[in-house]
Formats: sequence, structure tokens, C-alpha cells
Amino acid sequence: MSLVKDISTQAAKAAKVLALLDTESKNAVLRNMAKALRDNKEQIKTRNEQDLAQARDNNLAPAMVDRLTLTDERIEDMAVGIETIAELDDPVGQLRSLGERPNGIKINKMRVPLGVICMIYEARPNVTADAGALCFKSGNAVILRGGKEALASSMAIAEVLHQVLQQHNLPTALISVIPDPDRGLLMELMRQRETIDLIIPRGGEGLINFVTENSTIPVIQHFKGVCHLYVDKDADLDIALNLLLNGKTQRTGVCNALEGLVVHQDIAPKFLPMAAKALAEKGVRINADSQAAQYFDGAKVINEDEFGEEYLDLEIAVRMVEDFNAAVAHIDRFGSFHTEVICTQNEQTAALFQRSVDASVVMVNASSRFSDGSQLGLGAEIGIATTKLHAYGPMGLESLTTEKYLVNGIGQVRD
Repeated sequence: MSLVKDISTQAAKAAKVLALLDTESKNAVLRNMAKALRDNKEQIKTRNEQDLAQARDNNLAPAMVDRLTLTDERIEDMAVGIETIAELDDPVGQLRSLGERPNGIKINKMRVPLGVICMIYEARPNVTADAGALCFKSGNAVILRGGKEALASSMAIAEVLHQVLQQHNLPTALISVIPDPDRGLLMELMRQRETIDLIIPRGGEGLINFVTENSTIPVIQHFKGVCHLYVDKDADLDIALNLLLNGKTQRTGVCNALEGLVVHQDIAPKFLPMAAKALAEKGVRINADSQAAQYFDGAKVINEDEFGEEYLDLEIAVRMVEDFNAAVAHIDRFGSFHTEVICTQNEQTAALFQRSVDASVVMVNASSRFSDGSQLGLGAEIGIATTKLHAYGPMGLESLTTEKYLVNGIGQVRD
């Protein structure tokens, strides 16, 4: 049996064991996992430094290095995320009544795990802990195939989680890491449809497209985050500026960072000089249409088809629009169904924006950086789905389950 076949087969067997574990037991395991991450943080950071040294040797992009880096704070965030998951309601086993039929049969739907989930990701070692904990609480086994950039870090985290599983007499196959980044193994992994129920790729657009085009297993796509802030003519300019700076500069290499600024022409003469000064102080490079560019020193004037870039850096695209409809049209064309923000004091405009814009998260007067599972009360997220089947937006516990019908009768037969 091949390595991939063996891992996926063992994961499917382990999922059957986990599906029967009660909530209290799962929560106890999760709390011990959080403690184990804290207790072993020096070991994890040592292994992470191996990945970082390799990243420096290979001249990885700053955004990739940022995602790869594990600090005390980020390890603590992982631990807190797992503890948060332990405190959340367990979706597994939840019942939803569909009533009673005229013939007396009673119909319910019950939430159940999906089974085995495969995560394919790049330089994001925190995914190992986040996905492992989320899948565990939702009753799923998980197979983790990280990029070679994060292999040492991911293996270190997985080893810590395995120690806890063994202490609770649970199979370590519940959280499996593919130990070899070989592309051939990835191709084989995406064909294990007899044992793997869902694949979730998390990374750059190239990775998402590759998995979508080659997998024989259903895929939930987490495409790029081209997020916009639309500053409406009725915006509070101080709020708008804070949203812009937080969304663009607080952390650039993440999918919920702002990549586009769209400004109503009526407010542009007041707002864009404020934005220009503040963004210049932060060292943000400006790409803009010809109208907006006049407000910025050194702005690069870009063509219509050059909008929609995911910079993941101190860089942003700026456009001035004539009205609300033009703003929505721009977002519809260049957005990525991830997160869109409006700043306005007009409640009707805000409501219309939330109804009109096609994105998994649509915010009013709040930073795009809140588009995150932990910030929205889901605990650690497994990713942000930008497709609509079967999940849309940050994926928490419920998104990792499905429903099956429970039909109870007293002997009824169909005429």
C-alpha cells in the first residue's frame, strides 16, 4: 500500500472512532492540546527556525515569510484558538425537527461529521493546529498536506497534538501530516475519493486552481482576497480613514487586508488628501485612476484592467466613482467574493450595499480585518470559502458537518 493510500485509509478508520466520542471528551482533549502547545513552544519555534532559514535562503516573498513565522504570540494565539473551540457548542448530534407527516412518521435532521477532510496549504504552519482542532471538534479526521516551506513547523505541531491523542487512547491518524512535499503524492492524494470526503486548499491562486482542476474529490475553494473599502458620500471621514489604515497597514500579507479603495466623487476632495497623507506616512504605494491619482504624490496611474490585484504588501489601488452604483459595479468586477466594506452614515445606503454586493462577508463601518473566524465568534477558522457550496465565508465547526435525515415510525408502510 502506498504512503498516501495508507494515510487516507487510516484516517477513514480513525474518523469512525471520533464520530462516537462525546462532547465532554472532545473538549478535554482540546484543552490538553492547547496546554501542550504552550508547554512545547520552544521546540516548535526551533523547528520553525529551520523553515525560516530555508525561506531566507530561497528569497521567499515577505508576505510568505510573515505567514510562515511562529512567535510566542502566534503560538499563544493557536492555543487560545483551540481553547475557544472547546468552549463552542458542538454541532455534532444537533437535531432539527421537520415535523410529523399525515401518516404519523416523524422526521428530523441531525448534524453529522463529513468524515475525512484534506487540507492542502502553503506556508501557514498555524493551519496544522487550527484545522486539527476544528476537524477534531466537528468529528472529522484531517489529512494535512502543507507546502515544503512549512514542513518542519507543521510536523512539530502535529507531533505535539499526537502526544495528546495518545494520552487519551485515540488514534493519531485523526490528525495526519503528509511528511513528503513531493508533487506526485499530492496528485495521488487528490484521487483518494473512497476515503477522503472533502478537500480544502488554502493558499495562493495558483494552488487553488491546481487543486480544483486536478481533484476527483469535492473541493471548497478559498480564492484570493481582493477586499475593497468604499467611502460613500455620507461617510464619517475620520472613521473612513481609520478603516483604511487598519485594513491596509495593520497586517498586509493576509487575505482580509484591503487591496482597493473606492471613493465617491462628492467626498473625494475632502477624503483623498487625508488618505494621501496618512498612507504616505505608512509607506503605502499608490496605484490609481487618473482622477484619483491627482491627490497623491508619486501615484502610478493604472488602466481599467489593472485593478483587482492582490498585493499582500504596502500597496493599494484607488478609484474615484461617480455614484453608489458605479462603486458596486467596480467591486462586482474586481472583487474576489471575500470581504467588502462600506463607510457611510446613511443606513439605507448601508443596507443596500449589504444586499447588493456579492461577497461572503459585507461590512458596514467596520474593518475588513474582522473577516476572520475567531473575530466572528467561530473560534479558529479552517479558511474563508469564496464559493457558495456548501459554505460561504469563514468556515467554523458547523461548516465541517452536514445533515442526515432521521425518520421514526411505528410500522408505517407506503401505499
